[in-house]
Amino acid sequence: MSLSIRPLHPSIGAEVRGIDLRQPLSPAEIAAIEAGMDRHAVLVFPEQEIDDDQQVAFSRNFGEIELSVAGDLQKPEEKRLGIAFADVSNLDRHNAIKARDDRHRLFALGNRLWHSDSSFRAVPAKYSLLSGRIVPARGGNTEFADMRAAYDALEPALRAQAEELVCEHSMIFSRAQLGFTELSAAEREMCRPVRQRLVRTHPVTGRKSLFLSAHIGGIVGWPIPEARDFIRELTEHATQRCFVHAHVWRAYDLVIWDNRQTMHRVRPFADTVEKRDMRRTTIAGDGPTAEQAA
Repeated sequence: MSLSIRPLHPSIGAEVRGIDLRQPLSPAEIAAIEAGMDRHAVLVFPEQEIDDDQQVAFSRNFGEIELSVAGDLQKPEEKRLGIAFADVSNLDRHNAIKARDDRHRLFALGNRLWHSDSSFRAVPAKYSLLSGRIVPARGGNTEFADMRAAYDALEPALRAQAEELVCEHSMIFSRAQLGFTELSAAEREMCRPVRQRLVRTHPVTGRKSLFLSAHIGGIVGWPIPEARDFIRELTEHATQRCFVHAHVWRAYDLVIWDNRQTMHRVRPFADTVEKRDMRRTTIAGDGPTAEQAA
């Protein structure tokens, strides 16, 4: 059976069949997946019962893996997975469900806000690859918003206004929205704001998209209240249902998305009762989108 790609939404998301991610890929298969990513921005690979090594090997077809050595509050001895993975599960290092008041669980609730992975890094992520090893019976869906379609649908004057703006991204800003503000001096240093352009151009297709995220806390040169109001308006526009595809997880689905063209969020589930074991590898981007502050 040859590789096939079936659209799931008018503008974002497609399902890929006819490929076994446990096996090495041919150059033609890699090229087909990359072309599918350029077109659909999100690809779903159902029934891919892979292990960690196989996920890492598959991920490396698309670039350098971003190591999980910053961007969360866990010390190395607290981590459940290796540094090639971002652990977006509700499990501790003993594979037990985290308590309701667990600090890492509360920090991770920020994943329920619309965001783009690693926009808080000077070099933001290219792709994210998420494998659902254990999924809850209900809830925990991941929603994806098409930032290309959202950009195209802006009124011309608003599109022109957004074109040259540079935003400041930090996990301090996204977590503060949830009331998570108790960070140590070292954690605040780790989360220093970085600058990202508000409008990006895809390097292959040439399409422009909005680069939005809950991590945005300001716009360079703007008063903070005005900047946050402007970003809120853009986010409400960009996450209208017509721009959004929701993925309902099944065990061993693997989903890839392009952070340069999408935002995403996880939906609530009974996370203090049911296990949700989700393992993400992240492909680093090519470079900064904007000049960084000194």
